[in-house]
Order: sequence, then structure tokens, then C-alpha cells
Amino acid sequence: MKFNLLVALAFVAIPAPLLAQSAPIRLTVEAQGEGPKIDRNIFGQFAENLGTGIYGGVWVGEESPIPNVRGIRSDVVEALKALKVPSVRWPGGCFADEYHWRDGVGPRDKRAVTVNGSWGNALEKNDFGTDEFFDFLQQIGSEAYISVNMGSGSVKEAADWMAYMTADAGTTAGAERAANGHREPYRVKFLGIGNESWSCGGAYRADYYVDEMKRYARFARNLNIQQQGTDNPAGGSVAGADPMQRIAVGPGGLDTAYTESVMRAWKEHDWSWSIEGLSMHHYTWISWPPSFSSVDFGEREYAMLIQDTLKMEDMIRVHAAVMDKYDPDKKVPLVIDEWGVWLAKLPGSRDGFLHQQNSIRDAIIAAINLNMFTRHADRVRMTAIAQMVNVLQAMILTDGPRMVLTPTYHLFKMYVPFQDATRLPISFDAGTYRFGDVSVPRIDAIAARDTDGKLWIALTNVDPTKPAQIDAEVAGMRARLASGTVLTADRVDAVNSYEKPDMVVPRPISAKVSNGRIQMTLPPKSVTVLSVQP
Repeated sequence: MKFNLLVALAFVAIPAPLLAQSAPIRLTVEAQGEGPKIDRNIFGQFAENLGTGIYGGVWVGEESPIPNVRGIRSDVVEALKALKVPSVRWPGGCFADEYHWRDGVGPRDKRAVTVNGSWGNALEKNDFGTDEFFDFLQQIGSEAYISVNMGSGSVKEAADWMAYMTADAGTTAGAERAANGHREPYRVKFLGIGNESWSCGGAYRADYYVDEMKRYARFARNLNIQQQGTDNPAGGSVAGADPMQRIAVGPGGLDTAYTESVMRAWKEHDWSWSIEGLSMHHYTWISWPPSFSSVDFGEREYAMLIQDTLKMEDMIRVHAAVMDKYDPDKKVPLVIDEWGVWLAKLPGSRDGFLHQQNSIRDAIIAAINLNMFTRHADRVRMTAIAQMVNVLQAMILTDGPRMVLTPTYHLFKMYVPFQDATRLPISFDAGTYRFGDVSVPRIDAIAARDTDGKLWIALTNVDPTKPAQIDAEVAGMRARLASGTVLTADRVDAVNSYEKPDMVVPRPISAKVSNGRIQMTLPPKSVTVLSVQP
């Protein structure tokens, strides 16, 4: 099985006896090749008002003994800053279509207390609202991806929210924002027009959704002139320096009805409205409701979830083909703004809070997904893993004052060099990993040249029991040094806990470089990211 891809790799120094266990896998990277940019927004995050994702995970309140800045916990902020998070999607998810933004602005002691009907009927005190969200973004250095309420809200409500966030302080909406502590308009880089409108967001028919979406795309305006510019059909448009991108609801399965309807409408749109992205959601979960455990599992469960993850390739291929019919120049990105491993809730955790552990298996699944996204970087230019803290495939877990970084967090940090890098051609024989009736590619790899011209390769060895010897050539560059980090563990279900936070963490690795060739061994169930120097 041959693959032509993009790489992020790290090579490991493994004792010589292991190197003789199998024939080496030959791999070639074209150092002078040119591919699409791996948009940094592919590494985006999702933070829904769900379970303890916000309350306890991000927000602890200004009076909390947990160290915080204006109520936002400092340990989580510092951890996320290291990931260079490009964007954060908020407030949902299904919650977005029951969220009324006015409940979350103004003095906190006067804010509405509501019920989160989407997730466990938890009380929603609205302590964390619009201004707190933008404070959080400023602290971690990220951009806003706002999902407006299209399900239970209205075009006027969405337009009023946009005005609160982006209008000049000389307007009534801007003056209210200024009175709440932020005179300058906020930057809204991305606007999601609904969420899963084919299901929890209203169960709309595709054509009905499109008719509604046009109204939101027209009237939920970004009024930050520096960002958005002006729009005057009589006198022409004056673009801002960094215009907001409007993202329409797309598919949640292989059914192409939404993709067809939205893209057909986009192709026929006039000056008065447009979109700049089409959303897609896809999870690794085998079947609904998710029943696979996040702890205490074996190789069978490991193999089955790896296999299920590869369905993402079919999702991208099928919907990208529809988009290509209407948009052959790929102007509209496919935005996979919900993805990840969705597993059974941890025993003893609250229903509807989607609390699960995070293992080396989940980090490997994240690497496989990110590699698929980079191979389709000409169309996939933004994603958001679900979710950031304490929910589903989280980067971070918290419990009161305690915090632990998950294997998925470490994987994302290892992949930071690929943000805005140029994908390079790579070829190799992937081989096969088999367990029972499961058969999947054994090796996965991508390669890239970063913005400073440095070469990076990422290799994943899916096989949980056998190491893989690599013999790599970097065509067009004589390699002299190769070193980086590797993420692995002794068991497929290894996790980081509060008591043992370093069970699955990156370790330094190096590779043997001889006559310009790179030789190394990938440990079982591992992800390696390597920098290669001439």
C-alpha cells in the first residue's frame, strides 16, 4: 500500500537488537517539493458549555483559591499557550442553539440562571459569557470562533450579538460592551451559522437550512471596520485587513444533502451574502451510543477504534468531491469543527457530562486524524477537536486545584511545527497491522517544511506490539542530523492520572544519519516527530 503524503516525524534511538527484528521500511521525502500550506487552524480547539469543560476546567471565579486571572484558571492558560491554539469554537455544539448571549453579559450577580437542556440538565449560571470568553482568548493568544444560535434564536439576536462584540463604542451596542469593561471591538475571526442543523440544531431539511443560512450570513454582520471593511453595492466593497469567515453547517455523515444544497447556493450567491467555510462533524465511536471504555481495555478495542478512525478519509473524500463540483478552485474550506474519540463516560461521572480518560491510543488516533487533514490540506483548512478540557478527547483534565495533561495534549504540542508549514511529498510502504478481522495500515507519516525552512517528519507506528525499522531518504537535501521526540507507552490503555501525570509523555529521541540516510526504529504504538537538519 503506497501513500503520498506530508510528514511530521521524530526518530528514536533504539537498542540494536530491535533493529534486526524486521526488514526496514523505506521512506522518501522530497525536500524541495511543494504542496499546500497546512493551515494552522487545522489544530483548532472546541470548548462547549458542557459538563466541567468551562466551569472547573476554564472558569473558577475570581474568588477561587485556585490561581486565576479574572476568574480564568492560570494553569490551564499556561498549558494552552504552549499549544499555540489558533482558534477556539464556543459556546457549542448543541448548547449553542439554546444559548442566549444576553444571559451572559453584565454584572454576574444579575445574570440569568438557566438549565443546560442539551447536557445533563445542569444549571447554567452564565458566569462565563461573551466578555469572559474573549478574556480567555486574549490570555491564551487565540482567535474566536463564535457559533450563533440558529435553533432557538433569531437573526435579530445573532445580529445584536455581533453588534455587541464588534461595533464601535459610539453605538449603543458598543457602549454597552465598553460599560462591561472592553471599549475596543472584539475580533470575531470565524462565525458558525448554526450547529448540526440536521439534528440537535433544529432538524432542518437541507434546503430550508440554506434559506435560513442566507439571512444569517447577510445580517449577522461583523461591524469591526478594521477587520471587516465596508460593503456597499453602489460604491463597491472595501475589504478589511482580516475579514471574518462565515462557516455554514455541512454534513455529519456520508449523506451529501447538506453539502449539495449549501455549495449549490454558494455557487449562485450574489453580492449580498456569502460563506467562507462548510462544517463537517465526524467522531471515532464505532456505534451510537458510544460504549467503548476509555480505561482498562485491550488490543481488540484498540484495533477496532483505529479502524473506525480511518472512516474520516471516506468522509473527506465524499464531501470534497461534491464541493469540487461547485468550487473547483477550492475557495471554500471544509471545516471539520468536531472530531475525536467519543467513548463511554467514566464510571461514577455524571450523565451528560461526557467525561472520559485519555490514553496513548487516543493520541495515536489524533495523529492519524491530523495526518489525514494534512493530506487534504488543499480543502481541509480548519478543524476543532472535541474538546479542550474535561470533555471527550480533552487536552487537559482538571479536578479542583489539580490538573493533568493528556497524551492528546502532548501529541498536539509535538505537532506545533506543522502549523502553517508547507506539506512535502512523501512515499513509503505502509505495511499492515492485523488483529482478528481488523486490518489497517501499520505506518502513517507526513512531512513538511516550516515557515523557517526547517524540515519535519512525523511517523506513527500503529502496531501495539512490534517496533518498525525506518530507512529514510530526504531527496534534495543531504541530511546530517535528525532528532526530536517520541510519544509511547508500555500498554495500549496507558493514561496520565493526577497521581501519575507522566506515564505518557514525549521523550527525546535521535536517529542515526549515515551518507544522508536516516535510520531509526519506531517503538510499538508510538508517534515520533523529527527535525532533520542538513
